[in-house]
Amino acid sequence: MINRAVPSRHWIAVSTSESSDMEVFGLSIDHLRDAMVEIARYVLRFGSCLVYGGDLRQHGFSELLFEIVARYQPVSNDDDGHAGVTNYLAWPVHIQMPFDELEETAENLNGSANLVCLDMEGEQMTMQQRKQLKTMKPTDAQWSEGLTAMRRHMLKQTKARIILGGRTEEYKGTMPGIGEEALLSLKARQPLFVIGGFGGCARDIAESLGLVKKRMFSQNVWTGLEEFENFSSIDLNNGLSAKENATLATTPHIDQAIVLILRGLINVVGKRSRE
Repeated sequence: MINRAVPSRHWIAVSTSESSDMEVFGLSIDHLRDAMVEIARYVLRFGSCLVYGGDLRQHGFSELLFEIVARYQPVSNDDDGHAGVTNYLAWPVHIQMPFDELEETAENLNGSANLVCLDMEGEQMTMQQRKQLKTMKPTDAQWSEGLTAMRRHMLKQTKARIILGGRTEEYKGTMPGIGEEALLSLKARQPLFVIGGFGGCARDIAESLGLVKKRMFSQNVWTGLEEFENFSSIDLNNGLSAKENATLATTPHIDQAIVLILRGLINVVGKRSRE
């Protein structure tokens, strides 16, 4: 039985995307999707809500989260009407999309999940406000500004963040998305859980934090990676010991990772709720 020490209405952010080196760890995109399903399932059963900042591409992680929360409808909405998943769309993401498509997607979620559009400053927009805007192609500068604004908004709304995988090439913004989100969490002393067993950006972060030894074959150097060397496992502030965080940073077994995440949430988020 799950200990529901963390009450509903706590929002937990999850950051993931495919990583180019998963094959090195003997994994594939299907393994990453399965891991996402299990994390989402247990966080929802735990009584918390999930927050994700992504696009609405077909067969993407946003779509996967919507399917999960619809399947677990009995625990996805609380008495105050909070949806199990809130998907934020940064201005550069939704401004390219026809409004009719956005509106249809929001309506099809049927209350099990929320679709939230943000403006360039990261402030929430109503669908009526979004309807007044013309579809356009964002510039590189607008991508960087809009994505950072969304990530800062998410930081204010959430109590903890979980990261796994993550591309480190061909990304939009000033640095890889998972990297920027993790860095914001560390600077704000928000509990951060780093699952490094799926490679990618999360693994690079785990290595820079000293959670695991750096790989001899890894030559990833991406903008912002050096900033993580100013932090250590203590700065994760996630209720886990250094040994537990090292395990979380290396295990490819999602069941083991989930046990550690739930333990940390009970120790940190649950404790704060009782104070």
